[in-house]
Amino acid sequence: MVQIANPIYDVVFKYLMRDEKLARLLLSAIIGEEVISLDFRPTEHHFPLGENLMVLRMDFSARIRYANGEEQLIILELQKAKLATDIMRFRRYLGEQYRNKNNVVQESPEDYASRQALPILSIYFLGHKLEHTTAPVIRVNRQYIDAATGEEIEGREIFIESLTHDSIIIQIPYLKGHRRTELEQLLALFDQSYATNDRHMLHIEETELPERYRPLLRRLQQAIAEPVVREIMDAEDDLIEEFKDYQRQLADKELQLTKVELEIAKKEEVISQKEEVISQKEEVLSRKEEELQQARQQLQLAIKTLFEAGQTPEHIAGIMNLPLEKVKQLLN
Repeated sequence: MVQIANPIYDVVFKYLMRDEKLARLLLSAIIGEEVISLDFRPTEHHFPLGENLMVLRMDFSARIRYANGEEQLIILELQKAKLATDIMRFRRYLGEQYRNKNNVVQESPEDYASRQALPILSIYFLGHKLEHTTAPVIRVNRQYIDAATGEEIEGREIFIESLTHDSIIIQIPYLKGHRRTELEQLLALFDQSYATNDRHMLHIEETELPERYRPLLRRLQQAIAEPVVREIMDAEDDLIEEFKDYQRQLADKELQLTKVELEIAKKEEVISQKEEVISQKEEVLSRKEEELQQARQQLQLAIKTLFEAGQTPEHIAGIMNLPLEKVKQLLN
């Protein structure tokens, strides 16, 4: 059992990837092709989320040698996040790669038409779980399919390669207990179930790791002895805790807002019900007034008819059982 620095921390991961030979070894295992050369591109960024959480991004120009002997220069974009993050952020990073004028090759300086956009392969190390799969490693590989026959089309087209890309997603929480392939055995270096009481450290059984990947383990052992690495890991812990506090506060605010919105909705519903009742009463009142007006007109017509027939107002008041003043008012 050996103790290594926990590579889920950005500072440890960068320490590991600064060794070009070991970076090629790790990336070759992940993409399943031989990385024969690797140039770190000066595009490493920390992107603040809220005000605290950082998402690590590293970009490489990599020359790949495939099993058939063919070689290709590609852009490897590696992103690592400890917590669930906004998908739109990852899309924005990819958009930066597509817009980057340096991500092209030109066979002849004189022939501008020979310019070709470099293919992009994205690798995501996720410290959180996806919603619908527990697979530790997910490969998203494009296929060219003939829409009419359903058959796969061999050969790569520059147009398609320039506008689409493959990706690999590694779900760190699901590495535990998965050692079915050589890659899963290698990724035991990231298995957080091996964390000690000091979460900066992992206890790894060296024999679990294929021998050719053990230099990666040695490099992570060396990271323990670096005081700056330990100090920055502490700082990362502080940042993550601050971000979690920020998330909790935000969740509380959203809960309070939801309660207020529910109360407002209930009050609006009560107001709406009262307005409906008032509307119904007004409708009844209007109908009563109409009926009363009709009755008044009928009474007035009857009084006028009697008066024209020679009856005196006094006699009409007696017949109608009405006050004399009312009869005179209706006659006028």
